Amino acid sequence: MQLPVVYQKAKEQVFTIWTTLQPLLTVHVGLASSAKAIIILEQCGKNKGYQEMDACGFHPEGGCCMLDGPEKIESTINMKTLWKNISVEGIDIIFSRDAGRYICDYTYYASLYYGNGRAAFIHVPPLSKSVTADFLGKALQTIILEMLKQCGEE
Repeated sequence: MQLPVVYQKAKEQVFTIWTTLQPLLTVHVGLASSAKAIIILEQCGKNKGYQEMDACGFHPEGGCCMLDGPEKIESTINMKTLWKNISVEGIDIIFSRDAGRYICDYTYYASLYYGNGRAAFIHVPPLSKSVTADFLGKALQTIILEMLKQCGEE
């Protein structure tokens, strides 16, 4: 499902995913336009600091995702362990504890909040000659299968 680059609409769609589909795990993928041939595994989402305007020219009231939410929420997926245990030929994978303060981090935090930590976020580079859609799809499949092993699912 493609989420809009609009804080409130993205948050509403994440809520709908959790309440209607009730997934074991939700994996979000966002574009890191500055990352060239790097996949970034994000460990946690932050609740505050969202001051940048979205595609509609709005930002959350008080720069906050959830008024009653904790400062940050960690994923139940141990991204550092995942990062240590996985390699994809042709692309670097790094571990991060800061997804930025825009729609990606906002969406991730909302998903962690609604899903009790059972969410993951992966930043990917833009498509290029070296990072094709097929290549990126296979890399994401490898990463997500490792995530599911942490969930105890085959």
